[in-house]
Amino acid sequence: MVSILIDDDLLLRSYQLEDAAELFRSVEESRQHLRPWLIWVDGTTKPEHSQQFIQLSLQQQNNQEALALGIFHKRKIIGGIGMHQWDHTLQKAQLGYWISKEYEGRGIVSACLERFIDFLFEKVGLNKLEIHFVTSNKRSAVIAEKQGFKVEGIIRDSYIMNGMFTDLAITGLLKKEWKERKK
Repeated sequence: MVSILIDDDLLLRSYQLEDAAELFRSVEESRQHLRPWLIWVDGTTKPEHSQQFIQLSLQQQNNQEALALGIFHKRKIIGGIGMHQWDHTLQKAQLGYWISKEYEGRGIVSACLERFIDFLFEKVGLNKLEIHFVTSNKRSAVIAEKQGFKVEGIIRDSYIMNGMFTDLAITGLLKKEWKERKK
């Protein structure tokens, strides 16, 4: 199990099966807020879907394919952060994150992402991280830029969001760039 303490109130940790109901509650409460940006929201319609996600996440973590962590605020799930598309040869992965509407705009995602990036570069040994987001997701663009990610390209009509083709921004951050920022 992975556990990363952010501050006295915030913790990132691997999901456990007993988190399924709480995870579903968090997604359900922010469904309309999350839906424009995350395609998996429409496929999460009952607590069993959250349980299946957790089971898959634990299997992927065990196989070193991905890592999904809950963002816990005072033991309540308020979001998630993770890395997927883990390429061991290139030592890179993609990052993803989401936060409940109630907690948006408080700097929580940025604080969690900063510690998660540290963890992935220093403990996991990755060399590059990418964040992919639909170009209309301005909040994700700001978060990526704040952490030093550089836009590496816009892939036109390369994502389907809510039945519509949309452009996808690809941003990247190298370990050496991260270390330079931390000096």
